[in-house]
Amino acid sequence: MGMTRLGFLLLLSAGVGLAQQVCAPTPIYSVCDIVIELDDQEAAAHPNPYLTVDLRAELRSPKAKTILVPAFWDGGRRLVIRFSPVDPGTWDFRLSGNLARFQNKLGQVQATASEDAGFIMPANVHHWRMTESLKAHLWMGDTFLGLGAAPDAEAAGFIDARSKLKFTHVRMAVMGKGAFQSAEQPDAAYFQQMDRRILALNKAGMFADLVLFDSPGALLAQFGAWQQREKLIRYLVSRYSAFHITWNIFREFESHAEGRSLLKEIGEQVKKYDGYQHPRSTGTTATSAPALPDQWMNFVTHHDQTTTIGAIEHHVFATPMVNTGFAAESASADEFRKNLWNATMTGQYPTAITGNSEAKLQAMKAWQEFMARTRYWDLEPHYDVDGGKALSLPDTEYIIYIEKPGPVEVLVAKHGYDVFWFNPVTGELTKEKKEFKGERWMGEPPDKSHDWVLHLSREGRKEGMLRSYKFESRPSFMQEIEQSPLKAPFEIIEPAVETLSLAKPAKFSVKVKRETRGTREMRYLWTGEVPTEGRGYRVIGIGTDGTLQIPETLAQQFPAVFNIRLYALNAVGKVYAIDRVLRLTK
Repeated sequence: MGMTRLGFLLLLSAGVGLAQQVCAPTPIYSVCDIVIELDDQEAAAHPNPYLTVDLRAELRSPKAKTILVPAFWDGGRRLVIRFSPVDPGTWDFRLSGNLARFQNKLGQVQATASEDAGFIMPANVHHWRMTESLKAHLWMGDTFLGLGAAPDAEAAGFIDARSKLKFTHVRMAVMGKGAFQSAEQPDAAYFQQMDRRILALNKAGMFADLVLFDSPGALLAQFGAWQQREKLIRYLVSRYSAFHITWNIFREFESHAEGRSLLKEIGEQVKKYDGYQHPRSTGTTATSAPALPDQWMNFVTHHDQTTTIGAIEHHVFATPMVNTGFAAESASADEFRKNLWNATMTGQYPTAITGNSEAKLQAMKAWQEFMARTRYWDLEPHYDVDGGKALSLPDTEYIIYIEKPGPVEVLVAKHGYDVFWFNPVTGELTKEKKEFKGERWMGEPPDKSHDWVLHLSREGRKEGMLRSYKFESRPSFMQEIEQSPLKAPFEIIEPAVETLSLAKPAKFSVKVKRETRGTREMRYLWTGEVPTEGRGYRVIGIGTDGTLQIPETLAQQFPAVFNIRLYALNAVGKVYAIDRVLRLTK
């Protein structure tokens, strides 16, 4: 994950481009800047190059893959075409745009092999893999939104510390204070420092999860016209898509009535201009899944300390899921650790808010070391367990998190398993001397002083599987959600009225109609939507009872038709959904 910064050496002849190598040989997945300086005549014609210069390179790989890369303004007379070759060999390119001197000029970049595993992409339904090595990627992130603007020493210390702990992602903000002097003038020095921070993360082996904007309202306040926003997105994507990154459009997209429509506008532009197709999502107060129907987003972000949203949506949506708020920054070390493991058991990948807490960083370190010895890219929630929450790759390994130590019983495929106890507080792993053989494991943790992780693993089988690498080792399918109220073992008790008012918050409650093995533990997620507004659903409640939290921005026209959907996940992994249609007033 590196950068090559070289001058633009394209030779010109009488109106004809001469093919010429313009960069020193560049390792694949490293960033090469092709720098162009405007001459006096061009500078006079374009006093604001950000606004008026349109220059782009069409790059063709040795495998005949084409990437279109717009140039971006980098201060003064300087334009940059930022490119990262993804295949070794000769890359040919042709320039076009509104600078006559460069129209249809040709050039070449030589790309060499490297040890870089590549960018990341969604794979195996809920997981991640690398584009070059094709091996699995273990997403473990931390949050430092102000990393781009932090003093050099603070930024370097943070990056070095996270790298040593084997974090693979850092969530950071892009459009901070001073990024643009006006809607038509970026601050070149601001973005050059942002470049250096992202490059430092990449060199340390970490992806930058770029939160482009704080909120829809903040974006509209400075970039009110869609033309301004399109110019801005083209600028940001051309500047950062060659790095090892993911895209997060807003920090909280729900904070504005036009949040979803702006997401769609911007998400489609990011998808259009990003020739590398880095993963795309948005920050959220609860879940980004309401934007999935717009088809620009390819992974879901959650911000949920209860982990209920992720537990249910894991069975509803076939995308990877990342929880950026599984624990609040103010959470105690115990709360943080327990929330981390509970989120993991729902199939979510974690992005922490450690706040530089040593105890929280130790919890993440222990989590990483444990997960790295599993086939995490094949694990899915496992429900044949009592006394804990579990993940499994059936026939191979079972991971049971026991938050409250006590008797544990888990059904497994009938084989012999090595039995390990993992202490998530200290990171200590202990192997029992006796192998377990059978299909029903029963026992208790070594002590009851803290939470534990039980690992039943066919270590020999896992070693054999790795000799012939195959990413997917289990069938990939999504269950059909049961939507018949007659087949649901529960019913909605409240709201019992036909009209809800934003001015008078209503209660919600649900009752189990018949006791079954599945209903011994139920998780409930309440969502609300005004379909005619096109703003998507919002989470309005979690649990068996409480007060509905209906956002005022959910509708503009009142009274409105309001659709409540209650999702329920039972103890054996079955998901139900029941709808109620009500009237919503102010």
